[in-house]
Amino acid sequence: MLTVRDVDALRAAVAGWRTDGEQIALVPTMGALHAGHMALVAAARRAGTRVVASIFVNPRQFAPTEDLARYPRRELADARMLAEAGCDLLWLPAMETMYPSGYATNVSVRGELTAGLDGAARPGHFDGVATVVLKLLNQVGPDRAYFGEKDFQQLAVVQRLVADLDLPVEVLSVPTQRDDDGLALSSRNLYLDPEQRARAVTLPRALGEAARAVASGQPVEPALAHAREQLAAAGFATDYVALVDARTLGEPVNGQPRRLLAAARLGTTRLIDNLAVD
Repeated sequence: MLTVRDVDALRAAVAGWRTDGEQIALVPTMGALHAGHMALVAAARRAGTRVVASIFVNPRQFAPTEDLARYPRRELADARMLAEAGCDLLWLPAMETMYPSGYATNVSVRGELTAGLDGAARPGHFDGVATVVLKLLNQVGPDRAYFGEKDFQQLAVVQRLVADLDLPVEVLSVPTQRDDDGLALSSRNLYLDPEQRARAVTLPRALGEAARAVASGQPVEPALAHAREQLAAAGFATDYVALVDARTLGEPVNGQPRRLLAAARLGTTRLIDNLAVD
């Protein structure tokens, strides 16, 4: 696996593969890798492509009160995981590479996709996501880019960004990867102490119960309220539990796919999860 920190070197490596007629896949990450990230790499490998994984902890998607300073960073361990998973190139840009002196550009995806959920709970977050993803896509120039469904709203924002700006890349999603007890894998799970980790499983369980209730035709609001009550009883402070149209993230529409999304804090750790509702 090549490890590259310079844009010119990155583009030279990709150009060499292009000359040989090979396809390129990008797996963007912020590091602290786990089996969920490896599922993205595996999906890219199955497509028979050269795989580029990026690691960059993007300050523009963190609010001043959020966990940028303590976000886990473990470059050597992450590099070993990627190499063992068959990644071809690790793109490790420095802060000054991504946001050099005088940087003045911001990318926004407006409208229903970003108005609610994490868009409301974390103002400015998706501007930071859209900006860094556009930069990564421009730097690597992949044919395909892979994102996990755990960050469902982020996935929708990236898909909208690519469609609106006519970017020549296919955005592909990989289902949420979960621990044996059902908790969605997340780099932020590292923050949880053993007692919190035991209680964290309430999030997927409450969502699963609510999703089954709604799918069976029970009233939506009581099902969501019960999920919030379960989270509160487990010590969570809930940002939202919401049922939305899976395409627009707005109000559900009869006959259209629906998604149940939640975000809640356990101590100082913010966890998110989502489930499809049949």
